[in-house]
Amino acid sequence: MPFAFKNAGLLVGTIGTIIIAAICTHCVYVLVASAHELCVRSGKAKLTYADVAEQACLRGPPCCYKYHQVARKIVNVGIFTTYFTVCCLYVVVVALSIRQFVIYYYSSVDPRICIAVLFIPFLLLSYVPNLKYLTPVCIMANVFMGSALGITMYYLVTDLPSIDQAELVADVSTYPIFFCSTVFALQAIGCVMPLENNMKNPKRLITPFGVLNQAMVIITVLHILLGFLGYLRYGDTTEASIILNLPINHILARIAQLLIGFSVFGAFGIQFFICLQIAWDSIKHRYKDNPTLANYLLRTVMVALAVTVALLAPNIEALASLIGAFFFSITGIMIPIFIEMITFWEKGFGRYNWILVKSMFILIVGSLALILGTKDSIIAIIDLYQT
Repeated sequence: MPFAFKNAGLLVGTIGTIIIAAICTHCVYVLVASAHELCVRSGKAKLTYADVAEQACLRGPPCCYKYHQVARKIVNVGIFTTYFTVCCLYVVVVALSIRQFVIYYYSSVDPRICIAVLFIPFLLLSYVPNLKYLTPVCIMANVFMGSALGITMYYLVTDLPSIDQAELVADVSTYPIFFCSTVFALQAIGCVMPLENNMKNPKRLITPFGVLNQAMVIITVLHILLGFLGYLRYGDTTEASIILNLPINHILARIAQLLIGFSVFGAFGIQFFICLQIAWDSIKHRYKDNPTLANYLLRTVMVALAVTVALLAPNIEALASLIGAFFFSITGIMIPIFIEMITFWEKGFGRYNWILVKSMFILIVGSLALILGTKDSIIAIIDLYQT
């Protein structure tokens, strides 16, 4: 988030983060609300994100009926691609955390070497049979991240410069990078339906003071604090990952870097299993003779591809912006709005068509992020190879 604030300024970054958080939260809300409505209509107790898209087409306007399979495939491909690229980014983050530690005790090392070395640890993590066995890893990852965040905040508030040392409003040309980086940080569309399906009382997820709103308020406040203080503390030298700004000669900073590395390593497992489930469900019917071997071969190929992508683009800001711009704009913002519109089309769009106006506004915002953010991210990746 400090890097996002660097591209927006303290004032625009704060206001922009609140607006983006509101949009992301609303998109999750309309997806879950649509799922509840479609569960009633279809008589099904639970629906995945892809199920919601399919059922919306089946039970929406007649013109959408013939596209129900296409809608399902678009969502599955979108979620898979989104979280697979997140896995690629996590490989880079872990590698850079380790590299910072290695540089202090030994010598400078190419980040690509660190990425390549991580293939085996990530492969072993991917071989965990199912998510149930990842629970201890996830708990430890959260503990590590909380500890690292505490250490990082200590460094951010130590010798904090005056607020006039940082820009309140950055150049407009960098706003797309801010938007996409912030969307990447705040969006969790792929996790919401599994969470909703496992709640004892799913309707509590989207009540005014429900789980979704409470969680997003806390997450938004934490991200604003981290972004504001991080950019204020380091100014124009703010790195894509705040751990790269911490003083490497301090033992506490080195501990924080390792903790973040271990935490992201654990988080990789969750994102990986989201992708694995989608990929395996689409091909398992072809491997009925030896499904276990095929499943583990798929895991191996996916980890190898994630590491390869990380080797090709070991740039955190470019990868995060590309994921936020292209993938999260589609799966996290635009698709939920389309689903809402076709799910509730029979009920109308409210007085003065305010729901339609709201939906069109969000779709325009998502489209601008998709086009401008993707362009800037691709240019950044190209520049990486030209310098």
